[in-house]
This record gives sequence, structure tokens and C-alpha cells, in this order.
Amino acid sequence: MRLLLAILLAYGIGSIPWGYWIGRWVGGIDIREHGSGNIGATNVARVLGKKWGFTTFCLDVLKGLVPVAIFPSLFGLTDRSGTAEILLGAAAVVGHCYSPFLGFTGGKGVATALGVFLAIATLPVLILAVVAGVLIAWKGYISLAAIVCAALLPFLLFFFDYPWVVLLVGELLAALVIYRHRGNIQRLLAGTESRVWDSALGLGEEEPIPTTVGDSRE
Repeated sequence: MRLLLAILLAYGIGSIPWGYWIGRWVGGIDIREHGSGNIGATNVARVLGKKWGFTTFCLDVLKGLVPVAIFPSLFGLTDRSGTAEILLGAAAVVGHCYSPFLGFTGGKGVATALGVFLAIATLPVLILAVVAGVLIAWKGYISLAAIVCAALLPFLLFFFDYPWVVLLVGELLAALVIYRHRGNIQRLLAGTESRVWDSALGLGEEEPIPTTVGDSRE
């Protein structure tokens, strides 16, 4: 019962659509109607500026990190198998991807999954951060880095001998993240995906939108 309650709470925290709410609070807009239409940090940066994109990213990471790092002790669920931690993390990622606040739609799960595995598998995450940095600097595609890192995650979990339940759920979460990027995969194959150095990603001028915040956007 305690595990079920913790999982439901983790799902609830994961389902908080920070990108959507920041769009409403900061720009008075539905972020899903601008840029790529995604509620994640990249699209928030594209539309509202880098400051709000970074804020969204940090909040989305915390959605995965907090349940995994705090709930096992809070609910008395700690064990060596890591079962409670990975199930809580999975609930948070699913909540982000399928939020009841947005009619069971949501983001792509990357930042929230990063928070989950930052708590559970810190070394693999650090390795993947290097891989992502190299890919982004080389090719310029954030989506490609996310897809490649998701695909590599199960192999690193296996290599570093994490418990089988962590490996199994890690594979499922990796598959979910890749599935949520299916539109990006189509654009990558078609050669139409945006790169980080394109102004469309918010690293140049932000998208002009109706807003009440004047010059407060970066």
C-alpha cells in the first residue's frame, strides 16, 4: 500500500506541466500553439527565451529526481534491489509524458528521466552527458542526442551491473523516450530537424508572441 501511494504521488509530481504553466504565467500563451508545440525546455527556450527554457529544464529534472531521492526513505521503501526507486522514477516519467493536466498528453520525458537516473545511476548519466554534449556540438541536434542517449542507457546499466529490475524498467523508459521522439526521427531522416545554432531554437531571437511581460523575456 505504501509503495502504491508513493507511485501515485510520484506520478502526480511528474505530471506537473511546468513548460505549459510557465507559458501561461510568463507569456500568457499556450506553449503548445507555438514553436514545435512541445511543452519541454527546448520549446520554452525557443518561444520565451533561454532563461525560461533553463527554468523549465531544471523543474522537469526535479520531477524525476525528488521522488526517487526522497520517497523511498519517506515511505520506508528502501531496499538493495532498487525496485522502489525505479518504479517511482518510471511513474514520474509517465506522468510527464501523459499528464492529466493536459488531457493525458505531455512532453517527451528526457529531462524527467535524466532526474530519475541522476539519482539511480549517476555514473552512466555522466557518461551520457558527455555523449550528448559531443553529439550536440558535432551535429547540432538536441533530439538526436536524446535519442542516442536513450538507446545507450540500457547498455550502460547492464555494463555497470545494475539490478535486473533497474535494467528492465530502464529499457522500457528508454523505449518510451524514443517513441515520444518519433516526429523528430522523421524530421531527422528528412533533413528538416532544427539545429541548436538555428535561431528557431531560441539561441538567437525568440519567436515573436503576444505577451504581457514586455522586455522581461531573454
